[in-house]
Amino acid sequence: MRSDRMPEDVTLVAVSKTHAAETISQAIAAGATDLGENRVQEADAKIPLVGREAARWHLIGHLQSNKVRRAVELFDVIHSLDSAALARRLDRVCGEVGRKVLPVLIQVDLGKEATKSGAAETELPKIIEAIKQTQTLRLLGLMTLPPYFDDPNLTRPFFRRLRELRDELAAQGAFGEQSGQLSMGMTNDFEVAIEEGATMVRVGTAIFGERGSPTQT
Repeated sequence: MRSDRMPEDVTLVAVSKTHAAETISQAIAAGATDLGENRVQEADAKIPLVGREAARWHLIGHLQSNKVRRAVELFDVIHSLDSAALARRLDRVCGEVGRKVLPVLIQVDLGKEATKSGAAETELPKIIEAIKQTQTLRLLGLMTLPPYFDDPNLTRPFFRRLRELRDELAAQGAFGEQSGQLSMGMTNDFEVAIEEGATMVRVGTAIFGERGSPTQT
């Protein structure tokens, strides 16, 4: 690989949104260990059929406040934390349902597209401080969803900036003793993302086949 990265350095999150439970089970049988879903409601219909313990489930889409309780029950990792208020709500619900630890990543809005969620760079200190005040949240790293380009190299500056932010925060101890995860890269641009330091790539179409808009996974 051009990046000289080892395969074990990057977690492949197979994005299974819009695909049936049977198809997801086949992917798990073929070796997929991490599954990503965008919508809590859709995941709620499928995860019980596939098996809550059959894989590590990642929420990679925007989390609405009225879906927090079910998200806490369904998902192992949440990639889309984007506000201090959401951090506090997740922590409160974890306490209510008896969950001891919830790994999260902060979604950073680098593309500034109206259709996508995420926190501004300037909001990161406030969100990180809120996470530190919680009893259950554990900050794993950062996530971003850059604009879609036909030329994947045009996403490179966004990935590079997320890596720079991660490095700055790691130097401040935001991730404890860990260096901080980077959740970035999809079917169209995951190779560029890996070259720029991704530790998690969210790939759907290349695994499950075409479905929906190419901007999604």
